[in-house]
Amino acid sequence: MVKRKRIYSCDSCGAQHLKWWGRCPDCDAPDSLSEREEEPDRSRAAHFAGAISFTSLSKVQANEAERFSSGLSELDRVLGGGLVPGSVVLIGGDPGIGKSTLLLSAIANIATSGNRCCYVTGEESLDQIGIRAERLEVGKAPIQLAAQTCVESILANIKTEPPMVLVIDSIQTLFSEALESAPGSVSQLRESTAQLVRFAKENGVCILLVGHVTKEGTLAGPRVLEHMVDTVLYFESDLGSRFRIIRAVKNRFGSVNELGFFSMTGGGFKEVKSPSAIFLAGRGESVPGSIILVTRESTRSLLVEVQALVDDTQGSHPKRVAQGLDAQRLSLLLAVLHRHCGIAIGERDVFVNVVGGLRISETAVDLALILAIFSSFRECRPPSKLVVFGEIGLTGEVRPVPFGEERLIEAQKHGFRQAVIPQGNLPRKQIPDMDVMPVPSLDQALEIFH
Repeated sequence: MVKRKRIYSCDSCGAQHLKWWGRCPDCDAPDSLSEREEEPDRSRAAHFAGAISFTSLSKVQANEAERFSSGLSELDRVLGGGLVPGSVVLIGGDPGIGKSTLLLSAIANIATSGNRCCYVTGEESLDQIGIRAERLEVGKAPIQLAAQTCVESILANIKTEPPMVLVIDSIQTLFSEALESAPGSVSQLRESTAQLVRFAKENGVCILLVGHVTKEGTLAGPRVLEHMVDTVLYFESDLGSRFRIIRAVKNRFGSVNELGFFSMTGGGFKEVKSPSAIFLAGRGESVPGSIILVTRESTRSLLVEVQALVDDTQGSHPKRVAQGLDAQRLSLLLAVLHRHCGIAIGERDVFVNVVGGLRISETAVDLALILAIFSSFRECRPPSKLVVFGEIGLTGEVRPVPFGEERLIEAQKHGFRQAVIPQGNLPRKQIPDMDVMPVPSLDQALEIFH
């Protein structure tokens, strides 16, 4: 027998090296190289496929992608309007968050409309799938089930009659007979996904893949896995919450950073049509350190509560804790508050939090965060029907943010009557029953508490 070489493959990017390194030389990921046997090179035995023909770009017809609904409007929103034939969607999330439940509900809606749908599981038995279907009240849906982990066997059985939608639960359990490595390895993930993507494009089948996540919350396997598919979705939830958020981080057929909201019930997922009501639920009277922010997530405006707590330092070093926000941005805003408004909080502990588990990355949170910190510091209550948004510059100016008028309209729908906004976001037409207070600088924004 020919002795095969031992190589080291990166679990993060999939690069292969002849010796072990503490960090991957390609992606600089620490301690990511794992040892395995080198797979046989099949490309040398491949025959020449012949000449290829090129097509002029001007002759390519740019037709709009035909979509079909999953039966869940929140999922369709994140996908860009629905599922696309021939696309491959990868959805990841923590164990037990409900990935399989969501996809089973979606394909049950599609199959009930008369379309052929297949559900292939490599982690559960068919009895477990049946029990979940009965709980979701979709046990009578004409879904074709199979428990299989060999990708060649799966594709061979559906090639003669390709389904409209194929669900693979999960991609980490599949293996290819062409490779000898264990399921879940870098080479198996790459080969199995490549065969599924090729089958989806050739036959117009929409394939939904369930992916495991690491302890850091990212999809397990090589990064190339996310590059091979068309759409990458993350299913998220705050600890102990019954609400779920699905987010698109890559979408070749729609916008990214779109959010969909679901609530977990005994009978499965229920769509949340008004997510702002979730984040404002349980909020009583106005208290110091609490400000309502109008944030923007792709095509949707959301109202969330930003809380801040300023306290005397208990140790030798002041603490800066930010949940749902960028901690570096918090330190920057505290420096602006001290430099341009004379408010010294550097020797105190500062804790900030976005209620509901939502993570906000846009700079429109700056003004709301500063006002919440100032309110807690001075122990003053903001107006109960006040909303805030705006970006803070290093020179203390309040800069405008996109979609200012849409944010005000959303706040007005939920009963808010006052708004502190950047002067550049002053709407052209007056918002009914809304007192808009434009401010050009941070010191003028703080005057609402005087």
